Amino acid sequence: MGKNREVKEAKVKEIKEKMEKAQSIIFAKYQGLTVEEDTKLRKNLREAGVEYKVYKNTLAKLAAKELGFDEVENVFAGPISTAFGYDDPAAPARVLNDFSKDHKMLELKGGVVQGEIFDIDKVKQLATIPPKDVLIAKLLGSFKAPLSNFVYLINAISEKQKSQED
Repeated sequence: MGKNREVKEAKVKEIKEKMEKAQSIIFAKYQGLTVEEDTKLRKNLREAGVEYKVYKNTLAKLAAKELGFDEVENVFAGPISTAFGYDDPAAPARVLNDFSKDHKMLELKGGVVQGEIFDIDKVKQLATIPPKDVLIAKLLGSFKAPLSNFVYLINAISEKQKSQED
């Protein structure tokens, strides 16, 4: 077996492992971004805990096919970048979608979220989901409101009883 083939097989294995590990994989066409824009995008993705890579399309297609994601094969036309979300499945979609609003050269192409193939519309819907910590804060806030009202009620009853005793 040739050295080149071994290198390619190792790269396909690496891509496949990342795809298996990721909760979400979002594909985007990045052609036309300037170096400054690409640097800013990579920084935004890194801050959101998203791994961002550019692979040869043939190798990425092979990895996707081996995992049974045959339907994403049509995504790989032209230069395509791949964003892997490991902790927050919505993070890659959110960052890429937000960035594409100001930088029209970045175009969402689709993705795979928890094993399900997502088209562009589903990726954009996923991008509207707030980050995990915001959702947790909202949940805790919804727990706090009834408890606060209950404490206020108990306090009012106590105050009323004290004023009646005096």
